[in-house]
Amino acid sequence: MSAARTKRTRRRGRRRAGGEAHDDNERWLLTYADMITLLMALFMVLFSISSVNVSKFHTLKQTLREAFAPKVLSGAGSILPNGGAEPSTRAPSQQPVPAALPSRSTPELEEDEFLRLKHALDAYARRHGFSASIETMVTARGLVIRLLTDQVLFDSGSAAVKPEADPLLAKISDLVDVDPKHPISVEGNTDNVPISNGRYPSNWELSTARAAAVVRFMTGHGVAAGRLEATGVAGLRPIDTNDTEAGRSRNRRVEIALLRGAAPEGGAPPR
Repeated sequence: MSAARTKRTRRRGRRRAGGEAHDDNERWLLTYADMITLLMALFMVLFSISSVNVSKFHTLKQTLREAFAPKVLSGAGSILPNGGAEPSTRAPSQQPVPAALPSRSTPELEEDEFLRLKHALDAYARRHGFSASIETMVTARGLVIRLLTDQVLFDSGSAAVKPEADPLLAKISDLVDVDPKHPISVEGNTDNVPISNGRYPSNWELSTARAAAVVRFMTGHGVAAGRLEATGVAGLRPIDTNDTEAGRSRNRRVEIALLRGAAPEGGAPPR
């Protein structure tokens, strides 16, 4: 009884050992099947990538770049180095270019300068009590400074500049000398009442002598002689009536005109 049982036990052990050996010999099939599955998945992924729409891919790339590399301030660097893009592919900054402002012409600048000088001289005349004896205006000729001669520049029948007029003429000389290119015309005027004395036989000589006296004063105060001209027109250019004393007083005057435009080299100032 025991011998038969022993034989059966041995046969079952041999069968169990053979089954385990059989299982060990077929285990590689599982590994092979897993590898085949992974390779198939890999090929599917590669195939799907290879068929990507290129234009959509670039659009996605640009969108992601702008989303994750924003500018901190206009014109400043981005958060990521190089703005998250290769230097060769970065577009240059498109800053708005301001439109060129139209340059002002020489006549416009000249007009502004004449007005500035006029206002400066008017203010000086008010401060020093000359307002009743001086008139300034900007005309087609240029800046015209009109000085009434009575009780300001000259005594009656004289062409000698009165000492009281020195500060006013000095101020005028300084103002008109700001730009050495503009010529200056000094014009003497009288009323229509004839004059005849030992020194000035007519108003022509008197008006010319008064203009020359003002020119001599201005050259002595730094104004270049080449910019100046002196003329006398007697009573031919009245600005008021000669029928009244007040009108004749206004006609007796010296006009200093800072003319428009530049004087030609070595030539006389334009009229």
